[in-house]
Amino acid sequence: MSNPNLNYQSGFGNQFASEAVEGALPIGRNSPQRVAHGLYAELLSGTAFTAPRAENLRTWMYRRQPSVVIGAYQPLPQPYLKTGAKDGVATPPDPLRWHPVDVPEQETDFVQGLRTVVVNGDPDAQTGMAAHLYLANRSMTDSAFVNADGEMLLVPQQGTLTITTELGMLEVAPGEIALLPRGMAFKVAVDGPSRGYVCENYGAHFRLPELGPIGSNGLANARDFLAPVAAHEKEGTPYRLIKKYNGALWSAPAKSSPFNVVAWHGNLVPFKYDTKHFMTIGSISFDHPDPSIFTVLTSPSDTAGTANCDFVIFPPRWMVAEDTFRPPWYHRNVMSEFMGLVQGQYDAKPEGFKPGGMSLHNCMVPHGPDAEAFDAASSAALAPRKLDDTLAFMFESRWRFHATEFALNGGALDSGYASCWANLKDNFKEQA
Repeated sequence: MSNPNLNYQSGFGNQFASEAVEGALPIGRNSPQRVAHGLYAELLSGTAFTAPRAENLRTWMYRRQPSVVIGAYQPLPQPYLKTGAKDGVATPPDPLRWHPVDVPEQETDFVQGLRTVVVNGDPDAQTGMAAHLYLANRSMTDSAFVNADGEMLLVPQQGTLTITTELGMLEVAPGEIALLPRGMAFKVAVDGPSRGYVCENYGAHFRLPELGPIGSNGLANARDFLAPVAAHEKEGTPYRLIKKYNGALWSAPAKSSPFNVVAWHGNLVPFKYDTKHFMTIGSISFDHPDPSIFTVLTSPSDTAGTANCDFVIFPPRWMVAEDTFRPPWYHRNVMSEFMGLVQGQYDAKPEGFKPGGMSLHNCMVPHGPDAEAFDAASSAALAPRKLDDTLAFMFESRWRFHATEFALNGGALDSGYASCWANLKDNFKEQA
């Protein structure tokens, strides 16, 4: 770990317990008449109380002051942050691609630097998601963010993030991801100009996908997800608490830090995960398998097997299939696909798709390898080949994405994207 001062607990879905001061965590009960050290007990519920035990998410916190100690909220304008399909604009049924967006020169923190690219669904109906960019060059030192609309999956592309949450701290570098629960306060510190992607999930909580015939091991293993240990800031530091609530931002003053949790236990926790630990499954005989075998996390919908949102990665891996067109095939999909590139090249788009860039292939929009990738893959000698120094990802949703005004008219749209297929020729030869 790059920061030896940070400790973690491991295991996705575990019941964790942590205390920064010995004896602060009650034993055998959640809400004693008097909590040790004069602390307050507070429950954060991520699901309904009556959710099935296997799906019930909640964490008990023992803090110096409860969350109710805060001033009145006032509206906080953020014109680039959008929520739900209602905030999208008319989006053509074309494949779309964006160049990387530069980090602003003026001082910009994580919340100020959020730029929504595509949206779908409705947070009130608890369906759908939004895909954002974050562009930041300043740390959040005296402000904290609470998203009451959905959980947030962060994918850094440039710069390392230090994320302080109510339950402790996470350090997340490019190649890693962070998963932050809905309703939990956090702040983001940066080590310089920082850029990355955010999936804001309004639907069912992200979970590990079922493995089926793969068996008990493979893809993202639960033990590789790391949760923080309890930590708390000094008392009396004034803060501004920013809350996203029904698509709008609100701001309220707080006399002290919201990161005042001395002990906690539960299973509604923030996580970090290093994608290098992903155990890739692939073909060792023939044919390119469906990209679903690269799913790290899934948010299911009410239709079995059809996700509200999947988080899929395309990491370094061996290509060994025989008599096979190895890049992804040309296809049209009922699922909508938003892609980003963290580093290197994506094998289906060796040119034009740059780290920090994005693409959108909506429901039933045809897409696939560009002409250069097709020609190279069709004539290559099929020896074993390692795809290295690459990491692409996909936010895939059953709901059609609507691009935002910023996405279509903000200057980063690649107007020549469709030309990458222009040189695909009709090679069919009829027999006499």
